[in-house]
Amino acid sequence: MMSPDFLSILISSVLGLGLAIPSYTCIVMGNLDIIRKKGKLSPTDVIFLAKGIVNLLLQCVLSIKGMILALCLEIFYISQLSVFMSTSINFLIYYNFWLTFWLSAHYCTTITNLSYGFFIWIKRIVSNFLSQLLFLTALGVFMVSVPGFWALNAESLIQSSVNSTEVSAIGLDKVFFYFVPATTLGSILPFCLSLLCLVLTSSFLLRHVWRVKNNDSGSTRPNLQAHVTALRTIFFLLLIFTFFCGYQVIYFLPRSSLSIGFWNLQLLSPSVEAAVIFQASNKLRRIILRRFWTRSWRNTET
Repeated sequence: MMSPDFLSILISSVLGLGLAIPSYTCIVMGNLDIIRKKGKLSPTDVIFLAKGIVNLLLQCVLSIKGMILALCLEIFYISQLSVFMSTSINFLIYYNFWLTFWLSAHYCTTITNLSYGFFIWIKRIVSNFLSQLLFLTALGVFMVSVPGFWALNAESLIQSSVNSTEVSAIGLDKVFFYFVPATTLGSILPFCLSLLCLVLTSSFLLRHVWRVKNNDSGSTRPNLQAHVTALRTIFFLLLIFTFFCGYQVIYFLPRSSLSIGFWNLQLLSPSVEAAVIFQASNKLRRIILRRFWTRSWRNTET
C-alpha cells in the first residue's frame, strides 16, 4: 500500500502537470498570436514566452520524477536516469531563476530610470539585445549545470563505496567542488540581484508617491497600477524562488514531513508561476479571454 507521503507526491505531480499543460500552452500560443499580429514582442513578452517554455518542460520533468518516485521507486534508483533527470531539473530551475532576474531588471530600469552607468547598460541590452542575452544566459547556465552530472555521479559513487574511505573523500571533494559554484551562480546570485531590483523599484515608487502626495502644485497623482503590477510580479516570483531554494536546503536533511511539504510545493511551483504571468500581462489575458469567448459563442450558435 502506498504511504501518505508518496500519495501526496503523486497527487501533486498529476495536479501540477494537469494545470501546467493548458496554462503554458495558452501563454505560448498567446505570445505567438502577438508575434503574428504585431511582428515582434516587447521585452516582458519575450521573457514570459521563455518562462512559459522553460516552466512547461520543468513541470513535465518534475512530475515524471514525482510519479516514478511514488509508483516505481526501483526505477528511480537507476543512476543514469536519476542523474539525467536531476541535471535537467537543475538546468531548468537555474535558467528560470535568471529569467526572473532579467524580468526584474527590466522592470527596475524601466520604472526607476536610474542614471547610474550599470543600470543604463542593463536597460540598453535588455531593450535591444534581449534574445541574444537569453541565449547567452541559457548557454552559461548549461555550462554551470552540466558539471553537476559528474557531481551526482560522485555522490552515487560515495553511496556505492561505503567501505572505501579514500574514494569517498574524493567523491565528497567533487560534490563540494561542483555543487557550491553551481548553487551560487545558478540560485544565490540571481536571487540577490532580483531582490536588489525589487528593493530599488519599491523605494523609488514609495519616494515618488510621497513627493506627489506632498506636492503643493495641485497636480493629480499618476496612475501607478502598471508599476504596482510589476512589483507584485517580482514579489511573487521571488516567493516561488524561495520555495525552490528551501527544497534544495531541505533535500540534504533526513526525510521528514517538512521535506515532503517542500517537495510538494516544488512540484506545484511551475504551475503557480503561470498564474503570476497571467496577472502580469494584460495582453495575454485579453487574448485568452477573447479566444474562449469566441469559442463558447460559436458553440452556443451551433
